[in-house]
Amino acid sequence: MRKIELLVPAGSPEVLRTAVRYGADAVYIGGEAYGLRAKAHNFSLEEMKKGVEFAHARGVKVYVTANIFAHNGDLEGVREYFRELADVGMDALIISDPGVFALARKLLPDVDVHISTQANSTNYETYRFWYGLGAKRVVAARELSLSEIAQIRAQIPEDMEIECFVHGAMCISYSGRCLLSNYFTGRDANQGECTHPCRWNYAVVEETRPGEYLPVYENERGTFLFNSKDLCMIGHIPELAAAGIDSFKIEGRMKNSLYAAAVTRTYRMALDDFRKSGETYRKNLGRYLEEIGKCTRREFTTGFYFGKPGAESQIYGESTYIKEYVYLGMVDDVDGRGFCRLEQKNKFSVGETIEIMKPDGRNLEATVGGIYDEEGCPQQSAPHARQIVYADLGAEAERGDILRRCDV
Repeated sequence: MRKIELLVPAGSPEVLRTAVRYGADAVYIGGEAYGLRAKAHNFSLEEMKKGVEFAHARGVKVYVTANIFAHNGDLEGVREYFRELADVGMDALIISDPGVFALARKLLPDVDVHISTQANSTNYETYRFWYGLGAKRVVAARELSLSEIAQIRAQIPEDMEIECFVHGAMCISYSGRCLLSNYFTGRDANQGECTHPCRWNYAVVEETRPGEYLPVYENERGTFLFNSKDLCMIGHIPELAAAGIDSFKIEGRMKNSLYAAAVTRTYRMALDDFRKSGETYRKNLGRYLEEIGKCTRREFTTGFYFGKPGAESQIYGESTYIKEYVYLGMVDDVDGRGFCRLEQKNKFSVGETIEIMKPDGRNLEATVGGIYDEEGCPQQSAPHARQIVYADLGAEAERGDILRRCDV
């Protein structure tokens, strides 16, 4: 069996550190330009360097996205950006545009190039084309079935890698090449500024009755014509491995550290168990499904992997996420008193029971015995103000642990 990489998104330095601690083999990040997630926090060059150093010290690779579809006016900036990236030390660039690919090969000849899913690679001749130009890996179009991926694996060089999305939000448009955002808001999804109009509620207007909206009720909450369920393949790792996939990719560079920790840790456990034996994996499948269900998510689908999806992959009820757990913060440090220092993300109070997420898979319950500000003054609660607080949890907590609260 080919060794499978777990590839996790990181939209900020904090999330990168979380993904590394919770079991990623590689992370993908974006700079401040030329990636497809302009609204993510993203990384300055200095943050990239520090992130690469942090990851490499722990044996984790870092890939940098430069996967916009470039216009003429972008090219000089891309050239300058690639010159600046020369000292970052990343392991690969993720690119979709052939012109940007050519610039990367010229300016960064020693850096591997991975072809983005945006490039719509749906057949083995396309994989061979990119391999002939020097690409190391292709991220499969999301519209491919497992059968098609297996056929591609059989027809491409052994050392060429296949990367596939296995978890996260799905796009209504072919391989993410969407025009809706540009049409409605002037913000181009193919240049990193998608406003996600696929998640909006729509109605019908008859042309002779402008302004008269005729709802097409799927239920009493409205109509979400373009809104897909989220992809989740944690229950199908044997089939993914049998197809010859080299890298399991998680979607979500806009997501926070709680999401990164929960998804990374769960897929890490599942992959490690699968490597031990299929029996171990099957025995623990219920646990994986329970843990992955604690993430912020929509309902789940298997996408195109088992054939073209029908109505079962569409969300008819509403656009909102299922959110059972609230992110409270990540432990920065533990002081001499045993109190956890953290930048608090959401409100929690003295006397509440919260959960400490451990990278090794444990979830420890803890009662908040006290909250203190940086001057040592006691607080009854930590308001949602992103302030630094010290929490007495009376339990085993270490730097890098994620704190969450169940709100169900």
